[in-house]
Amino acid sequence: MLNFGVNNRLLASVILFSLPTASALASDNVHVAAAASLTDALNDAIAVYETHNDVDVTAIYASSSTLARQIASGSPAQLFLSANVTWMDWLEDQHIDVQQRRDLLQNRLALVSASDSVPMQFTPGEGIAIETLLGERDRLSVGDPDHVPAGIYTQQALETLGEWEALAPRLARGSDVRAALALVEREETPIGVVYQTDAFASKAVRVLGLFPAASHDPITYPIALIDAEQNAAAVALREWLASEEALAIFAEHGFDTSISAP
Repeated sequence: MLNFGVNNRLLASVILFSLPTASALASDNVHVAAAASLTDALNDAIAVYETHNDVDVTAIYASSSTLARQIASGSPAQLFLSANVTWMDWLEDQHIDVQQRRDLLQNRLALVSASDSVPMQFTPGEGIAIETLLGERDRLSVGDPDHVPAGIYTQQALETLGEWEALAPRLARGSDVRAALALVEREETPIGVVYQTDAFASKAVRVLGLFPAASHDPITYPIALIDAEQNAAAVALREWLASEEALAIFAEHGFDTSISAP
């Protein structure tokens, strides 16, 4: 008489040891918290990286301020790319373990429009006030200057140009720079202030002019590991994002990569 109990246990053992383990089936996963203005460029960079590496990269895009607060509250991000140094500094002040920090990219601040009624060229600070481009009930679309890096740079620039007092009550404040861009794209505001790269990414707006670089702090994007020096996949991705291959992708999207030059 056959012992089916023994045979079934033997068969189960054979199947168990012939199956790949869960760790063998699953690729590494790295979570990246990145400023909203990096969306298009970083998505392209991640696609290239994943093609040649057994890793899944999950990118979360929002205002740098929102991301920094989420990280401080325990968000599982191993990499952080901020649109300014202030929010990276803030994380360090919160005693978050910010590791292998370096400045990666730079950007410019642009005045944009989606309407042909606005002059084709208008350089902020060259004689004519930005307010003259607004109708009586129009607003200027910006990232919220209270916390969004693009808005903070905008306030600095407008203060330098002597236009902040007139324009502050007329701001349409976006939760991040892409929200500010969207208002102009939908022509809910005639003009807005975004990064040069955001305008580059949009087919619905055009750049009227760039703000003088000296009118605001340098727009610098630092990158850092977040308590992840023991995570080989995160370390490798951070190193690659500063490589010539990755920087070329960022440059194609309009970012200034000279700050990362050897």
